[in-house]
Amino acid sequence: MTTFDFSPLYRTSVGFDRLASLMSSATRQDQGNSYPPYNILSTSEDHYRITMAVAGFSREEINITTEQNRLLVSGNRAEASEEQGEYLHRGIATRSFERRFNLADHVKVTGAELENGLLHIDLEREIPEAMKPRTIEIGSSPGRLLDVEKDSGEKKDSKKQDRAA
Repeated sequence: MTTFDFSPLYRTSVGFDRLASLMSSATRQDQGNSYPPYNILSTSEDHYRITMAVAGFSREEINITTEQNRLLVSGNRAEASEEQGEYLHRGIATRSFERRFNLADHVKVTGAELENGLLHIDLEREIPEAMKPRTIEIGSSPGRLLDVEKDSGEKKDSKKQDRAA
């Protein structure tokens, strides 16, 4: 049995509370279920698109929900009994499906469309202004010694003026 030392990771990541839950959910996913097939495309730095092949499903049969950084896409299709005849080979999948995606923090679903059997789900990462990286300028504040010297210099000048008068 191989063991891994994650202590360097914990030392360098501050505030990453969900590490354990993300790792456990990643190992828990059923890798055997590949239906329906999907692509994930990064269209820009903060925009993504998930495309799923859901041929044969209508808009009413597909449900898209998000909850706690998880996207759930499910399709429920009743067996078509309107076709006459007996199938010799049935290769077109008509089964119901459920596909889950773990979303990063601050990723929101902005839209979805069904076109030519492909379901497109658009995502956008919206980082709050308070969490965006910002540059901190290093400034200096006047110290006590500078104030004392300045004050004593003014006093010396006033004493010289008093003596001269």
